[in-house]
Amino acid sequence: MRTTRQLLVAGFMLLAASPAYADVSGTYDMKFEDVSTNCTTQKLTYKPQPVSIKVRGNSLVVDIDLTPVLVGVPQKNGKVSAKSKPGNTMIGGMKGVFSLAGKIAPDGTAQLVMVGEYSTEQGKSLCTQSWNVTGTRTDTKPKK
Repeated sequence: MRTTRQLLVAGFMLLAASPAYADVSGTYDMKFEDVSTNCTTQKLTYKPQPVSIKVRGNSLVVDIDLTPVLVGVPQKNGKVSAKSKPGNTMIGGMKGVFSLAGKIAPDGTAQLVMVGEYSTEQGKSLCTQSWNVTGTRTDTKPKK
């Protein structure tokens, strides 16, 4: 009996000490700042825009206009990590795979890095581009 009680107390303490999954779901007003590119002829330019981040069960979905949907797994402490499947870009004939990683603070401030890897329709690698993506949450947090 005593061992069972000790195990229950130890289990509860581990759960209480574990960092909780942060709720990063919401709409964010984001700015995209070009960081680097090795694209010589065509590169993508993003205007400031709202970005939707949703957590559904064990899936994180990031929706950026004119970009394939990025999907990942919710992480602890506001960390965000998602990647798209190859999809169309703003430039005809150019496919892209996009990845996004960074952190969203409890106050709703987002600091992320996005990387786009481009290829032709036939799969020939073209170039890579990256952006700092920053902004703040524009909607209110859901009530717990």
